[in-house]
Amino acid sequence: MKFTKMHGIGNDYIYVNCFEESVTEPEKLSVILSDRRKGIGSDGLVLIMPSDKADFRMRIFNADGSEAMMCGNATRCIGKYVYERGLTDKTSVTLETNSGIKYLTLFTENGKVSSVRVDMGKAVLKPADIPVNSPLERFIAQPVEAAGDTWSVTCVSMGNPHAVIFMEDIYGLDLEKIGPQFENHSLFPNRINTEFIEVISRSELNMRVWERGSGETFACGTGACASVTAAVLNGFCDYDSEVLVHLRGGDLRITYQSDGTVMMTGPAAFICDGTVSAEFIEEAKENVVCRS
Repeated sequence: MKFTKMHGIGNDYIYVNCFEESVTEPEKLSVILSDRRKGIGSDGLVLIMPSDKADFRMRIFNADGSEAMMCGNATRCIGKYVYERGLTDKTSVTLETNSGIKYLTLFTENGKVSSVRVDMGKAVLKPADIPVNSPLERFIAQPVEAAGDTWSVTCVSMGNPHAVIFMEDIYGLDLEKIGPQFENHSLFPNRINTEFIEVISRSELNMRVWERGSGETFACGTGACASVTAAVLNGFCDYDSEVLVHLRGGDLRITYQSDGTVMMTGPAAFICDGTVSAEFIEEAKENVVCRS
């Protein structure tokens, strides 16, 4: 099976062109290939597929085999892939995801995609739709007990659920200890991605993220979108004003518009192309356990 490894500011996935390749048991395949010692190494697996609703369809699987609803960094990588690999000549591309159709604008220079802007749709704030086990109309700056402390948490869905926490010294956090306690907290029936945010100014944030199913990653596009949304709702940033978000892998530019829509702009990059043997995949599948 042929694959391409790409990253969006350090959020690395293995991409398979399903116009040419046939993939069975993608949950197990993601666990096998994502292993950084025995596989290729990645945050997960992304399938680029035909769609009867959009130009292309994306399915994305975390490193533990669970299927994700959306990934902002992966959408940008797909935009770069389909254009530079000749699957489209359009610079406005629609992409079907498990959280709806996303609209991509490709910015090109000399036949290459330099950056991609994604209309991420409207941020979801109702707890029942995120989901969060709460009777509130919105879950903004609410106290949550976790990891032996009380945290002020704001919850947002960008097609997948996020808990955003504003604090100082985010780089001193023991995320390996704290992250799983949020991910598996009883408040969050579908688990949760958790962002820890340091406010630099009204137009600049620092961010670390613990992603459900993958652990700490260098970047999370939907997490950056959720964080800027939460920053506006908490009075740290402004509607309709672009915010520069510094993640461990690089920067994203996010705007939370007054109509509730979130726009994300950032880069995408190829790492390598390769082939993985069918024998390796079949042997490895026999011992794989996936998280659903």
